Amino acid sequence: MILPPILINSMIVYSNTRSLTDLYVRMQAEIQALRVQHHDLDLYLVTAFFTSVLLLLIFMGILYLSRRAKTVYLVDFTTFQAPDELKVSHDYFMKHSKEINVFPQEAIDFQEKLVYKTGLGNETYLPPGIMSMPPNVNMEMARKEAEMVFTGCLDDLFARTCVKPREVDILIVNCSLFCPTPSTAAMIMNKYKMRSDTMSYNLGGMGCSASIISIDLAKHLLQVKPNAVAVVVSYENITQNWYRGCERSMLVTNTLFRVGGAAILLSNRSKDSWRAKYKLFASVRTTKAENDKAFNSVYQLEDKDNIKGVRLASGRELLEVIGDALKTNLSVLGPMVLPWSEQIKFFVNFCQRRLSPHKKIPSYTPNFKTAFQHLCIHAGGRAVIDGLEQNFRLSPYDVEPSRATLFRYGNTSSSSIWYELNYIEKRHKVKKGEKVWQLSFGSGFKCNSAVWVSLRDIE
Repeated sequence: MILPPILINSMIVYSNTRSLTDLYVRMQAEIQALRVQHHDLDLYLVTAFFTSVLLLLIFMGILYLSRRAKTVYLVDFTTFQAPDELKVSHDYFMKHSKEINVFPQEAIDFQEKLVYKTGLGNETYLPPGIMSMPPNVNMEMARKEAEMVFTGCLDDLFARTCVKPREVDILIVNCSLFCPTPSTAAMIMNKYKMRSDTMSYNLGGMGCSASIISIDLAKHLLQVKPNAVAVVVSYENITQNWYRGCERSMLVTNTLFRVGGAAILLSNRSKDSWRAKYKLFASVRTTKAENDKAFNSVYQLEDKDNIKGVRLASGRELLEVIGDALKTNLSVLGPMVLPWSEQIKFFVNFCQRRLSPHKKIPSYTPNFKTAFQHLCIHAGGRAVIDGLEQNFRLSPYDVEPSRATLFRYGNTSSSSIWYELNYIEKRHKVKKGEKVWQLSFGSGFKCNSAVWVSLRDIE
């Protein structure tokens, strides 16, 4: 009779419930009553039977709890709002580019032609190092840009959620192009004096899709660490990555990328379920790095004059790479989210094309609008948004958050999907039970998806 109490105590610690304790107490009372009325043999048989049943229930309970995935809650998130003195209009951008005397006239003409067609507005932001005259793009200014962004995001996040920095169990930071030593994650831990046992991760070189990679990493860590809080910080640092050469494929980034960042608070604590905005429904990651064309589509290197920058593939080539990666991603995500009607249509079309290879039967593209009520498509550029709008038969309303984010903030890399979600909450509203699809693309080449379910009306 020693084993059952030990197992019950273990079960209580694991599941935080007293139901098995109550069951055991009642069983002991029944056995005590039988002790008075029956002989020792009968008592032994009854005790053995009840103990066996109890052990079976405990085993099944432990097996269920160990296999059940923990719910990942998105408690809240914040986006960085740069000060007005860092605002840059198209005219100021061109004026500043001319006055610093580092660009040849050919590069000036190309940027002037491009900047008015990118989809960016006149109120995006550049970092202090680039805005200064002359520009100061050393390591110190890059660190200042990083601290400005993550401090602005995290101060607001901790204030809004009433979570103290020392309560954070997991910290994940992603920034592609700025990887100092100590890392940005270490800078945050030092700034906010986080605990020494905080699990910190710093992801670099993962491109504009890195925020969902960080979310996916946090999801897996929260499955094995009970009652934990995770903070994800997504940003890009452009101080030292402002290209000052004349290669057209590398000048595009100057006209697209701007300062931005986001901080996200995740939790698997049951007590956070009542105040959380969303719960994570699915996350799917796709990498096409085995394909040379995809691998080289977004590539950091030095030009012929040994000036470092990021080379982007041509618009058509980049859209082909995006399309291929997206197709692979959706082949995994589709069965998770699409209603049966859409899955059946896709299956029938697939069978028709297989059974009639000589007939030109167009492939059926599932209507993903039946699975999601809101879309956050990475604001990588006007051409990317236009292409996805056309191929997925999206309405202007569907892509409005992406276009508005690109116009107001520019391409803020991995954090753009959070600016879009912030726009949706404020302009489109999110009702309880609705699904939000975050879709991002990045170097590698990667296509990543995250699906969130709203836990309450968000207005």
